[in-house]
Amino acid sequence: MELDVITDDELAAMALAADPDAKLDEDAVSLWNVGLEESEELLPAWYMPSPMARTRLLQGWRRSVVLVLIASFILINAAGLCVTYGWVQFG
Repeated sequence: MELDVITDDELAAMALAADPDAKLDEDAVSLWNVGLEESEELLPAWYMPSPMARTRLLQGWRRSVVLVLIASFILINAAGLCVTYGWVQFG
């Protein structure tokens, strides 16, 4: 069974040839309601799915490196210094 493949050019030609004032059928279904369960999401899952099921927690030396970096930035800023351009300077 072969599927008909529509190219981008064909799709663009069909969109440009379509009547913008055409009336919708009575049984037309909104694309927002197709295959969706009731949710409070701002965007539907088919439009922008989440990249992962959950975030992975850092452990071991990676966690220590992240905590040291965060603490150093906080301490540098608390001391009134600036690290915006990579070099520690007086802000």
